Amino acid sequence: MSTATRTRTPVGPLGRTASPAERAIAPVVLGVVVVGTWQLLAGSGLVEAYLLPSPAAIGEEIVEFWHSMLSAGAITGLNALVGLVAGSLLGIVAALIASTSRLIDGMLAPIVAALAVIPIVALAPVLNTMFGADSQTGRQLIASLAAFVPVFITTARGLRQTQPVHRELMTSFAATPWQVMRTITLPTAVPYTFTGIRLASSLAVISALVAEYFGGPRGGLGGLISTSAASSAYPRAWAYVVAAIVLGLAFYLVTLALERWASRRR
Repeated sequence: MSTATRTRTPVGPLGRTASPAERAIAPVVLGVVVVGTWQLLAGSGLVEAYLLPSPAAIGEEIVEFWHSMLSAGAITGLNALVGLVAGSLLGIVAALIASTSRLIDGMLAPIVAALAVIPIVALAPVLNTMFGADSQTGRQLIASLAAFVPVFITTARGLRQTQPVHRELMTSFAATPWQVMRTITLPTAVPYTFTGIRLASSLAVISALVAEYFGGPRGGLGGLISTSAASSAYPRAWAYVVAAIVLGLAFYLVTLALERWASRRR
């Protein structure tokens, strides 16, 4: 077994390599323990139901309102997807432009740093007001902004990973700058870009959810969480939280699969 393989393979508590079954069962067992402890704590009377609804009560709400969760998840998921795609494309293009000149890179760096620290809670009401109460554009722009920063940073880093000897070799073959970019620089940066997209996927979902708290059309998961909590329907609010978690995991797993596919084709 190679060193790289040993590094990637999880090791058990006694130094024994964990089997695939053990790696699959471990998180399931942990989840069962957490949910069981949660149910016992919620039913013990030590914690008020409005502070911590029981998993059983949340499950009942999921069964009753699953149609609403699907439609709300579709709205939030579409906003997150539009934001993820748009932000990723802008991040890749901006990183490519920055890689052509140190001056441009120096100009874009502080702008990206400023975008990274803009609070969503401050920007969401402004954009929702700008685009109107019936438009999802403000939420999609917020998701785009959240996705742009990690994709730009990781892509820019990937574009700098090309070995100088490879560039010199291509230059000795009279390759044009575009040919060097297409055959050497871009393939090297692809895994970094997909890593950024994977990180951005969760941020896009979170940003879309948070933006739904501050005006705009109702119907998304964030708006329904806020409405349910405001009406003291706390188990229902937690049920929508579970739907949001599932949506975020779906985005993460899809982008993780794309990242692994890109790494294998490198």
